[in-house]
Amino acid sequence: MMPAFENSSLYHIKEMQHASMMPINFMAEIGKSFYRNPLVLFNYTHAGKQAAAASELIERITRKYEKPRFNIHHTEVNGKKVAVHEELISQTPFCRLIHFKRDTKLHSPKLLIVAPMSGHHATLLRGTVEAMLPFADVYITDWLDAREISVAKGKFDLEDYMTHVIEFIRLLAPSVHLMAVCQPSVPVIAAAAIMNAAKDPASPASMTLIGGPIDTRESPTKVNLAAKEHSLEWYESNLITRVPVNYPGFMRRVYPGFIQLMSFISLNLERHIDSHAKFFNHLVEGDGESAAAHKKFYDEYLSVADLPAEFYLQSLDVVFHRHLLPKGEMTYLGEQVDLKSINKTAMLCLEGELDDISGVGQTKAAMGLTKNLAASKKKYHLEPNVGHYGIFNGKKFKNNVVPIISEFMQAHEK
Repeated sequence: MMPAFENSSLYHIKEMQHASMMPINFMAEIGKSFYRNPLVLFNYTHAGKQAAAASELIERITRKYEKPRFNIHHTEVNGKKVAVHEELISQTPFCRLIHFKRDTKLHSPKLLIVAPMSGHHATLLRGTVEAMLPFADVYITDWLDAREISVAKGKFDLEDYMTHVIEFIRLLAPSVHLMAVCQPSVPVIAAAAIMNAAKDPASPASMTLIGGPIDTRESPTKVNLAAKEHSLEWYESNLITRVPVNYPGFMRRVYPGFIQLMSFISLNLERHIDSHAKFFNHLVEGDGESAAAHKKFYDEYLSVADLPAEFYLQSLDVVFHRHLLPKGEMTYLGEQVDLKSINKTAMLCLEGELDDISGVGQTKAAMGLTKNLAASKKKYHLEPNVGHYGIFNGKKFKNNVVPIISEFMQAHEK
């Protein structure tokens, strides 16, 4: 593949654009404070409320969004409120393993949530963690932003991702249950296959695959089709760039998070424009609850991380271009990844009827590929009337899906 020196300008353009927005952001911040001042009579008029709403909207559009925090401090276990403490269990140059320790002696299945490395931070799964805490002892992979990692720390590709998953499983063993949300479904089921094939005593008790691209030839979506629109050489030449000098990862080759974000926004541009228009109206009308919900979502959605170039390109090649996993041609450290070797780890596949990122059938494909896993250890659920995010977040996930996951883990607890 071609080296990506020619695209170092991508990041510089983005940094210049942000710098040029700083004065506008500063003025919008001042305007927001002025028009929210209760001592200014003009602010009680409709025009004043519009000016305040416009200032806040502009401030948010021109803001640089930092990595959010989980901020999970309590949960409810068996009807009782218990404290939750976030603790760091392990750290590598590319990932932090976080434990949400509950202040209770009640035993619950040990759940490792493997977060996507797809441009957003693990905090995108905050709602997933919160919904599972009453029923499980929850851990999560907090993948680090590649622009913050020195090139001296080396590369990180899909095989390195799988190695992290395997090592974290062994660290938390015995009787670990896995949950993979979207992208990590492929490396998670591959890791399970590797451990089952080796008769590893730390092999996970179960895995829950949620909206994952196990076989993207099934019901391909716009995202799947876009991934195959160009050759790998085109993606490397046009989308891979080097981190600029003002970050610790200076000169690391990355797929920038801001490009991934623009891609997702472009798929639903009208929806995002409409959402911001509604946000403006909510502010003018004083609908604080709806405005707060908008801010909570976009504070997370607009905070993005860079991906190591080798991980992005290898994932694109293995999962979306050549479909190596369902073909039985995927390898790990030179050895074949054979899903037929899975005979111990129980598997739950979950899909959303309206998923426009991982089409219906892509995750379910794992049911047919794990031929030596007993039917009693496999379960499939299609949640009606939910899209990609609804299958792992929100009211329907909490009310309809979480009970299925909890029951499945309990049934296969070692």
